Amino acid sequence: MNTDELKRRSERFALDAMKLVGKLPSNQQGRVIGNQFLRAATSVGANYRAATRAWSHAEFIAKIGTVEEEADECCYWLELVIEGNLLPASRVTPLLKEAQELTAIFTASGRTARLNSNRESRSAKRKAVAGSQSAVRAPRSSANPRSEISDSAPIRNSKSAIRDNQ
Repeated sequence: MNTDELKRRSERFALDAMKLVGKLPSNQQGRVIGNQFLRAATSVGANYRAATRAWSHAEFIAKIGTVEEEADECCYWLELVIEGNLLPASRVTPLLKEAQELTAIFTASGRTARLNSNRESRSAKRKAVAGSQSAVRAPRSSANPRSEISDSAPIRNSKSAIRDNQ
């Protein structure tokens, strides 16, 4: 599913949520749960659109995390509608199924983005280390031809070096 299809799907979800909220009872429970659900449902599409316009990979990861949370919150409110007998389960279940699918999609998207970010970070670190290890050594000065330790020079411990200097 591409970005435009997912934008349309999340918009359709918000529109279906608006219809469902209109069918909730107008008592306190219906109003409170309806308001919370509608805020979360409309937030899914709005935040997904914002995520697709992110200026950086890190911003995308943060925004897609918000979308994931809002979609999961929709599942919670719809489960309360069913368990609280505010509407028949047969009327709510299709929207709950869509909320669960959207949650799964955005969770997978966030996970993939985080994995890609970690891979890019590790790759950049490897390149930085490789670049520092291949630095060109400065030439020996003519005043001190032994200014660098050669690979063939014997390794001496500090005690023998002190003894020789005395």
